[in-house]
Amino acid sequence: MGKQKKSKAKKSAAAKTKAARLALGTTVPEMVTPSPLADPKAKKKDRNKFYERELRRLHIELVKLQEWVKHDGRKVVLLFEGRDAAGKGGVIKRIIEPLNPRACRVVALGTPTERQKTQWYFQRYIAELPAAGEMALFDRSWYNRAGVERVMGFCTEAEYWEFVRSCPAFERMLVRSGITIIKYWFSVSDKEQERRFKSRVEDPTKRWKLSPMDVESRNRWQAYSRAKDDMLVHTDIDQARWYVVNSDDKKRAHLNCIAHLLSLLPYKDVVRNKIKLPKRKPELREGYARPPLEIQNFVPEIY
Repeated sequence: MGKQKKSKAKKSAAAKTKAARLALGTTVPEMVTPSPLADPKAKKKDRNKFYERELRRLHIELVKLQEWVKHDGRKVVLLFEGRDAAGKGGVIKRIIEPLNPRACRVVALGTPTERQKTQWYFQRYIAELPAAGEMALFDRSWYNRAGVERVMGFCTEAEYWEFVRSCPAFERMLVRSGITIIKYWFSVSDKEQERRFKSRVEDPTKRWKLSPMDVESRNRWQAYSRAKDDMLVHTDIDQARWYVVNSDDKKRAHLNCIAHLLSLLPYKDVVRNKIKLPKRKPELREGYARPPLEIQNFVPEIY
């Protein structure tokens, strides 16, 4: 009897999970066997091996996706938002690693200039939107107003509520124009964020990631939580849904986010003509002689 109850409970849980995914409009591939990354007893070597293998497989799919975007003339916008040190940058790096940078751009805008502050709020972001056959990945986006600007007092309450009213209409307009918008919010626990902040302090190559704004955000955890909750309520629209990524484990977040992204887009493997390198033709040197090496400046070979 106990085994039957457990079996029924598992089936019920699986059915609920499937129903939840269908409600989101996504179909995430099921793992045939439990992921070593989710197994606390798995050896580090096995975890790393699994991660590299899966990342390689997903990279191949991302290349297919980009070829499909180019072939069909699609315009894709990916927004990456979340708490400081939540791992947005790491996922973006893994996504763009195998892709052609001419058709896949990362947009990471700095502080607006005095002139830009007087423009329509969305104006400077419009110039960064993709053309046909392109993908644009926004490392933070127009949602700065709903998060950092609101919490840190960089915008007025009137400006914030105008953003809340305008943003859904703005995104619906972009979708009607043929742009696909996918929005990710990276969630990280208080404890893990603190550990990553300390790591940035200790590592000279990561100190640039720790800005005064990041330091101040540590004192406003709940304020950021409320701002995020309000943002999701007002801007999670059917045309451009929000998807939350649990990023306490970076490697799992990388794979989960990329797999989910691939599941949202109806890409196909665009068949390309196979490239066959012809035999090199004999080149007529016509008396060419390489200049003396002594007159050229070489990089010292110290390694």
